[in-house]
Amino acid sequence: MIRLRTGRRPLLVAAVFILAGAFIPIDEGAVADAPLSWKGEWPKTDFSNAIVDLASIRSGGPPKDGIPPIDDPEFTTVGQAAMKGLAGREPVISVAIGEDARAYPLRVLMWHEIVNDSVGGRPVSVTWCPLCNSAVVFDRRLGERVLDFGTTGKLRNSDLVMYDRQTETWWQQFLGQGIVGKLAGSKLKMLPMRVESFERFAGRHPGGKVLIPNNEGMRAYGHNPYRRYDSRSRPYFDVGSLPPGVPPLERVIVIGTQAWTFSLLREKGKVIAGAYVITWEKGQASALDSAVIAEGRDIGNVIVQRKGARGQLQDAVHDVSFAFAFHAFHPDGKIHSLPAAE
Repeated sequence: MIRLRTGRRPLLVAAVFILAGAFIPIDEGAVADAPLSWKGEWPKTDFSNAIVDLASIRSGGPPKDGIPPIDDPEFTTVGQAAMKGLAGREPVISVAIGEDARAYPLRVLMWHEIVNDSVGGRPVSVTWCPLCNSAVVFDRRLGERVLDFGTTGKLRNSDLVMYDRQTETWWQQFLGQGIVGKLAGSKLKMLPMRVESFERFAGRHPGGKVLIPNNEGMRAYGHNPYRRYDSRSRPYFDVGSLPPGVPPLERVIVIGTQAWTFSLLREKGKVIAGAYVITWEKGQASALDSAVIAEGRDIGNVIVQRKGARGQLQDAVHDVSFAFAFHAFHPDGKIHSLPAAE
C-alpha cells in the first residue's frame, strides 16, 4: 500500500502489481484520478462535454495505451494455431462477415483488450475487458469517420474506458457510447459475434483466420494474470450496488436490458426469449480461472441467435459479461436466473 498524507489522517491508495502489462489491484479502495490531472495527458479531450459524472471514472493503474491495442493484427490458419499451442477448449471471440471468418483468442486479448481490424471489408474493433468479462465487437465507422481505438487506462464501473485516436473522445466499452469529449453521446454499432471454444470455431470455419501475437515474447500469452478472478465474491474495484440474488461474477448473456445467467442456461440447455434463441453447450474453458487458460474450468459455449423474417436463425448482437457489470449499467434491467436455494 502507498500511504499519502492528506490533512490529519493518511489516505491509503491501492498498489498494483505490474505483470508484463497486466495491472492487478491488491485493494479495492483505489482512489479515482482528479479530473484536473487528466488534462495534461489528454490535451485534445474536451472534458467540459461529458454525459457522465467524471468522478465515476477512476484509474485502473496503467497510463494511456499502457495496455497496448493491436493495430496491425497478424493471423494464421486454424491448423497452424493448433500447432502453436492454442488448445481446443480455449475461448475465442469469433466474427464472420461474408466469407471472412476470424477468431480472436482471449489469450491474446487478455493483454491487449482491443484489436482494430477489418473483417469482410468492414472496419471493426474487437474488444474484451477482463475485469468485467465484457466481449463486444464494434463497427468502427461513425458517420463519415473511421475511428480506431486505444485504452485510456481508466475504468468506469470496472469496465474499460476506450478512446478514439481521431478526436480523443472517451468511450464506454460495455455500452459502445462516447462519454467524454467531442463525440460524447454518440453510439457505435455493435456487431454479432460469438465467444466460443477454438475447436468450435475451427469446426464451423476450417478455413478461418486466427489472431496471433505480433511478438510472441511480448507477453505471457496463454496465461491468466487474474487467477481465480471469476471465483471472487466481488470485483476488484467497487462498483456500488451489486445485483441482488446473483453472484456478482456470474457470467450473463446480455441482450439490451435483459440478461440470462450461465447457470440458468446450463440448467435449461435452451431458452427462447421472444425472437431470440439462446443455447448452452459444454466445452469452453474460463479465461479467468486457472493460471493457464487451457486448464480453466468448463463454463460452456452460449450461442445467441434471432429468428429472421422467414424464421431462419441468424447470429444476434449480444454481450457476455459479469452480472455486476450488467447491473451497474442497467440497474433497472432484468437478470433471469435460477430460483434461489431455500
